Amino acid sequence: MQISRHYLTINGRKVHYRKAGSGPPLLMVHQSPRSSSEYEPLMRDWAEHFTCIAPDIPGFGQSDPLPLDNPEIDDFADAIVEFAGAVGIDSILGYGFHSGGIILVTAMKLHMAKFAGLAIGGYAIWNEEERAKLGPAYIPPNPPKAYGEHLVWLWNRILEQSWFFPWYEQNAANRMSVAHDDVAKVDLVIQDMLNSGDAYRLGYGAVLRGRRDIPPPDAVTPPVLITAYDGDPLKAHLERLGEMPKGWKAYGVDTPKEHQDVSLAFLLQLSASPDAVIVEDTNQGFLHITAAGFDGLIHWRGNRGAESLIAHAPGQEMGDHLPDSWVMIDMPGHGLSDNWQGDIPTDKTAWDCVVEAARQKLGAGQILYRSLPQGDPDRLFPDLTPDRHGNYLTTAWSIIRAGQFFRPWYEADAAHAAAFEEHMITPQALAKEHRALLRARAAREMMVAYSTNNEGEN
Repeated sequence: MQISRHYLTINGRKVHYRKAGSGPPLLMVHQSPRSSSEYEPLMRDWAEHFTCIAPDIPGFGQSDPLPLDNPEIDDFADAIVEFAGAVGIDSILGYGFHSGGIILVTAMKLHMAKFAGLAIGGYAIWNEEERAKLGPAYIPPNPPKAYGEHLVWLWNRILEQSWFFPWYEQNAANRMSVAHDDVAKVDLVIQDMLNSGDAYRLGYGAVLRGRRDIPPPDAVTPPVLITAYDGDPLKAHLERLGEMPKGWKAYGVDTPKEHQDVSLAFLLQLSASPDAVIVEDTNQGFLHITAAGFDGLIHWRGNRGAESLIAHAPGQEMGDHLPDSWVMIDMPGHGLSDNWQGDIPTDKTAWDCVVEAARQKLGAGQILYRSLPQGDPDRLFPDLTPDRHGNYLTTAWSIIRAGQFFRPWYEADAAHAAAFEEHMITPQALAKEHRALLRARAAREMMVAYSTNNEGEN
């Protein structure tokens, strides 16, 4: 099942969302500090029943933050309802896990007439002691630092959040039964955290501060199901919900799969809007490309019909500011574009086929390739596969930092010293390049493919 990706600008704010399937629309709201990417497996499972639409909530994933210094839970709830209306959902059927569920319940309370029903995974009802704990200490600032030390904290923070709750109180009373050291799972959260930057604190903070009251028992509301599985720290909160309105149910289940199954069964019983009409921006998005063994999405930005399509160098991604005569893409295995399936080709012809297919779909003119970096592909782009201790994060940071001073980065001597601009070695600038390098899963192979025949421009 192909999951498409889209951008939609609403009142000047960019919203990124994923879509899959057909049938009645189902609005899926992710938890903090994740993005809509966390729902990709579930979207594939539920796509035969619904048009699954999963936005990145403001400040997470690829969505812009709200234009507020200290947004509250109501602001995020209003933004979700605004998004639903923009994509043509007249009667909202929704699914949300943890903070995603809290946002949806808040939105329903504020805009009751716009909802058909909700299935929620875990619903926090904090007592005063817990509320005091889960304040600023739970979401500390962690800005980029010159030598990458912020990455050490980030890796261990995300790794240990399944070991203890709250993550910063390591004692026997707070140990969790679902502890893991799954590197792939940790890396997914790390990538979302790197995308959000310090904006993660705004969304997370609004949810932690938000009130947890549910409508009174005599309220007339759409139906709601709340379930939580063994190992979820919010399962114990089910008994705190108290008496609920008619049509609300809350109970515990054994496993995450059971939670998903009962949620699906509940949602299938509810009426909802007809298929939503997908609306998206015309100056950025994703192309589904099938060419030369590549079958996936290519991220693009700029103007269709532009004079030139710009293809960036290995290890990089498209720039933020483009002249009107350009359109840019993220190359396969770079930026927000999908990677190659199977072995990544080192044949220039295969790469050119994908770029040409993108050029034709965008109606662009000539293709211009950025100049290649200097050096040996194997040394320029070492293996940055996530490892158990998060060393790939600091390795990538060291590469980016050294690359500002030497060409190539691994020749740190006077003979290879390079001129640099001071604004490019600020932690914020390095963080942007660092994120691009981590995303560049096919950088070495692209470098090999183009190193023998590159017609580029500087």
